[in-house]
Amino acid sequence: MDNRLCNTHVKLLAFDLLSLTQTPSFSDPISFSRKGILLSRLETVGVVTSRDLKPNKFLKFTVDDGTGCITCILWLNHLNSPYFSRRHPSDVRLIANAADRFAAHVKLGVVARVRGRITSFRGELQITVSDVVIERDPNAEILHWLDCVRLARNCYDVVASQRK
Repeated sequence: MDNRLCNTHVKLLAFDLLSLTQTPSFSDPISFSRKGILLSRLETVGVVTSRDLKPNKFLKFTVDDGTGCITCILWLNHLNSPYFSRRHPSDVRLIANAADRFAAHVKLGVVARVRGRITSFRGELQITVSDVVIERDPNAEILHWLDCVRLARNCYDVVASQRK
């Protein structure tokens, strides 16, 4: 497996994300690949079509980019999660505050740019969100589409063809 794009936020449409193959990996028990290229991070842009908030736990929302819907999970339990207990408390507070700000901005009908880690929950692909930006430019979604097509042709597929 080629891992040149593994730690890069690749721009993908929902159609491409939902067609990723789950691949066993030595470094990560759950990895995903596209044409033999390992991917772990993603950036997408779309309209928020659903929103389910569990205060102090998580915000689960769906982004629709016109090719499909992507489930996104934004964790809001930083202050009481044992995962963050090893970190410095001021760092955890900064992360928690940022997540709370992101959650407050995610509303139904807004166009959001979401970046995060590709994960799976109960066999369904999802994005574990690291950051969310609400797009104010009405062209943001179509520009993302064009970026995805251009990058697939000139970058992602080139990397895949070079490994053969």
